[in-house]
Amino acid sequence: MAVVRPFKAYRPAPGKEAVIAALPYDVMNRREAKEMVRENPESFLSIDRAETQFPDSVDTYADCVYEKAAELLREKMSNGTFLQDPAPYYYLYEQTLSGRVQTGIVACASIDDYLNGVILRHENTREEKELDRIRHVDTCGAQTGPIFLAYRSRPEIEALTDRIRKGTPVCDFISQGEVRNRVFVICDQEDIELIRQAFDQTGHLYIADGHHRCASAVKVGQKRRAEHPGYTGEEEFNYFLAVLFPEKDLMILDYNRVLRDLNGHTGEEVLSAVRAAGFSVEETAQDGPAAPEKKGEFGFYLQEKWYLLRADSRLYPGDPVGDLDVSVLQNTVLKPVFGIEDPRTDPRIDFVGGIRGLTELERRCHADAVCAFAMYPTSISELFAVADSGKLMPPKSTWFEPKLLSGLFIHEINA
Repeated sequence: MAVVRPFKAYRPAPGKEAVIAALPYDVMNRREAKEMVRENPESFLSIDRAETQFPDSVDTYADCVYEKAAELLREKMSNGTFLQDPAPYYYLYEQTLSGRVQTGIVACASIDDYLNGVILRHENTREEKELDRIRHVDTCGAQTGPIFLAYRSRPEIEALTDRIRKGTPVCDFISQGEVRNRVFVICDQEDIELIRQAFDQTGHLYIADGHHRCASAVKVGQKRRAEHPGYTGEEEFNYFLAVLFPEKDLMILDYNRVLRDLNGHTGEEVLSAVRAAGFSVEETAQDGPAAPEKKGEFGFYLQEKWYLLRADSRLYPGDPVGDLDVSVLQNTVLKPVFGIEDPRTDPRIDFVGGIRGLTELERRCHADAVCAFAMYPTSISELFAVADSGKLMPPKSTWFEPKLLSGLFIHEINA
């Protein structure tokens, strides 16, 4: 059973949502964040990335950066930029991109469910990335970016969601990337109890995106528990901000690979090695990129040509991690042919989210790379299977789109 409870969110004052809401802090670098804040000083990035308020000579992780974030947040909470709802509610957050709709329940999930394995992960986290958000959450006394959770669809939540979406949203705006965002407040007590009970009967929840934010929120909660030995478990620091989506709404995009050298091989030697590894290699006659159409297919761009690779079924060992296309490519091609031992740390490999399209792979090969692999997307069922098995995916296995915006909901943990 999963504990998913309503909370008293701070939300932008009516009419301010479109200018405040911002992409997650970790999808851009410092220069890009600073430019976004320069163009829109009200962007939530001014809080999520408070280094934008300082000269470049100030370290991104300096104490004054986190203190500035807390100062700005409290200022906006006190001057009416953010308003707190009068009682604990759930919220419905609907996003539409290119005609596809995903609708999630905004709520607070339990740090104990994360610690006890009710909430499952599929990626490793890095300590230095955790530390940044630990300091941000702890200094601000609030969680400002939601964790993207998934669950196996439940008909009672689906029916409630369909009914509420027919009503009037509290905000409706288009954000960067032509994403339509709508928010509904769920304040009816019968609806609140229905949601609570439905998740109480749900098995596992799954972290789809936001592993570092989640781990950081949990560690801040543990820190606050140590500081308050008489805690009851009801304090807000025992919970973290999340948006929970049913699996039927979610689509994972491809996460593609570009390589900066051929590991000393010629192009013909690479193609021969790929064939020897168990792939058929077909040069495509079509104009434009060779997009894989099913699991086991890979697009390969090399020396101005696209090839379609098809993996022999014997390359799939029959376990949740080994059967991922990203694992097959890493284990049979990237490591033995290109010498990529650890894709997390090897500077010769880079990753390109599918939202950029396959023409971006061609562009990269004309700029700073020599070849590229276009992947067929990992499925949500594969993600669930890996998490259920207690294993972890290789790095850069999934790309979720659209991204959840920050600044639409704030969960105060000092309360």
